[in-house]
Amino acid sequence: MNANQFLKAVSQLQGWRECAFLLALAERSFPNYALFADAVGLKTGAKMRQLLDLAWGMLQKDVSESAIPQLLAKLETLSPDVEAYDAYGVYPAFDFCQLLEQALLNRLNPGKHRATDASQMATATVMDFIELSEGEDLGEDELVRVLDQHPLMKEDKTFQRDLVLDLKRQRTPTEQFVARLRKDSANDGVSNLGISLNE
Repeated sequence: MNANQFLKAVSQLQGWRECAFLLALAERSFPNYALFADAVGLKTGAKMRQLLDLAWGMLQKDVSESAIPQLLAKLETLSPDVEAYDAYGVYPAFDFCQLLEQALLNRLNPGKHRATDASQMATATVMDFIELSEGEDLGEDELVRVLDQHPLMKEDKTFQRDLVLDLKRQRTPTEQFVARLRKDSANDGVSNLGISLNE
């Protein structure tokens, strides 16, 4: 699947598939939030985990319209204010919140396509991280080369492509399928930035 085929496939995701795609991206970046919250002494990691679990639970059942605004309000209270922290970690943590917000909004308004922006947002988190950690003294061409070759970029690409293919092949969100999707996306607690909850 080349880049254009991938973009087209993402743009065609609808309904539960789009929601599952958004949740999987959020799941993969959850450690970025949890580790940041821990590092700055916010006691919000477990609450956010609960919220993400609730969002996954909605994939297989109809949810009352009123439940989602409550979850969105809760998400807002748990989201870090990027202006309030000097630490770089606030940005990937906030990106996670944005992805989860898109998944919840998808359930509220399934007619609006969100997967393409979310896919690009998740990739941008990785690009920014690489640029910050390795791109400081590089010219533009060198940076492009580094990004192109970087294992984290390759992993992100592979993860997102496999995810889309998986979703296209699956007819209904069976319990087994969703469980496997969650497990694959959780990646043993290693985020899209290669940082681990278990360290």
